[in-house]
Amino acid sequence: MKIGIKGINRITASATVALTAGAVIASGTFASTAQAATPPTPKITAPGGYTMNNGTAKSLFSKAADTRRSTGSTTKIMTAKVVLSQKNLNLDSKVTIQKAYSDYIVSKGASSARLIVGDKVTVRQLLYGLMLPSGCDAAYALADKFGSGTTRAARVKSFIGKMNAQAKSLGLKNTHFDSFDGIGNGSNYSTPRDLTKIASSAMKSSTFRSIVKTKSTKQKVTTKSGGYRYMSWTNTNTMLSSYSGAIGIKTGSGPTAKYCLVFAATRGSKTIVGTVLASTSATNRTADMKKIMDYSFKK
Repeated sequence: MKIGIKGINRITASATVALTAGAVIASGTFASTAQAATPPTPKITAPGGYTMNNGTAKSLFSKAADTRRSTGSTTKIMTAKVVLSQKNLNLDSKVTIQKAYSDYIVSKGASSARLIVGDKVTVRQLLYGLMLPSGCDAAYALADKFGSGTTRAARVKSFIGKMNAQAKSLGLKNTHFDSFDGIGNGSNYSTPRDLTKIASSAMKSSTFRSIVKTKSTKQKVTTKSGGYRYMSWTNTNTMLSSYSGAIGIKTGSGPTAKYCLVFAATRGSKTIVGTVLASTSATNRTADMKKIMDYSFKK
């Protein structure tokens, strides 16, 4: 069979295209494009950080994820989880605010929901006061309400025991609580990985999810005289306004804990939960969170 000049040219051109494609593949151009899709691991200023896919529990970012550190007010995630795990819980049952709660925050110089002695506040409202303004008075009221015992001290001890039992049930070996609010006595600690797991578990509660994504709220409470007043609380978690898809969860700070943040965000069908511990400032913990969340959503 004879092949004309034009046919030869077409064959030569096809061979050239095939060779060129082969050369491109061999040179790694396609491979490098695939590699570029994986973002570089970010560097954060915080000594500890962790993120995971909330749906699959797959680890996405890890830095000293299993090193025990003070947790500050991120402890209150477990406080809320214990309350919400109570059998036959009535969120609308009322708790009378005691002077002991007010005296406690004054003596500790603690963050407050500004609860008024004698007011009757519902359990649901106390959870808002716990998680938004990080009220240690609200934490005390909840521990007193849901602990067991004939004295307030016994009830508080019982409640903290429930917190540790919850940690054990989650299989956490690097977490221990000695307080209901994070103002501990040296034995209140967790890790970025453990706190993330606690938060992920707490987020299974629709009530918890609703509370921690709330930027601010005004709650009507009953006064001692039978009247009412409004309590206004703003969430200390600024990522709710500054990070796309943010749905929670809790800030924390303290002399030992420094600046902590447990966070969650959803984009599309993907929810990421994570923790940053012991950052040097509120600004840095936010910057660290954004870095590792952006990285985690791209993985």
